[in-house]
Amino acid sequence: MILAGLVLLAYIAYRTYRFAHLDKGLEQQIAHGAVILDVRTEKEFATGHIEGAINISLGNIRERYATLDTGRTYITCCSHGLRSVKVQSLLQERGFRHVYNGGAWTDLEQVVLRVRLSQKKK
Repeated sequence: MILAGLVLLAYIAYRTYRFAHLDKGLEQQIAHGAVILDVRTEKEFATGHIEGAINISLGNIRERYATLDTGRTYITCCSHGLRSVKVQSLLQERGFRHVYNGGAWTDLEQVVLRVRLSQKKK
């Protein structure tokens, strides 16, 4: 029972952290052409990803951020949302003004699909 309580408490803390660090207004950014930047490893990306996302892992972002356009809008995502926060901060430190944390890619994918469905209906 104690172990189950600790696991539940850890899960609630994790979900609260994710909610607090997830940027708002992602649907609007996606609708206006934001680029999804998946910062998981290539192997993780190969197991599944958001269609059209760019993959630059957290381990490679310091070398490859220069290939990104500072004028574009980026939404970072990863497996749980922690690496995406790190990349968001790193890009902002390097002059990117429009970078948002999308959290877990599976959650962000649902947002992307809603936006794409909405755009098809119009």
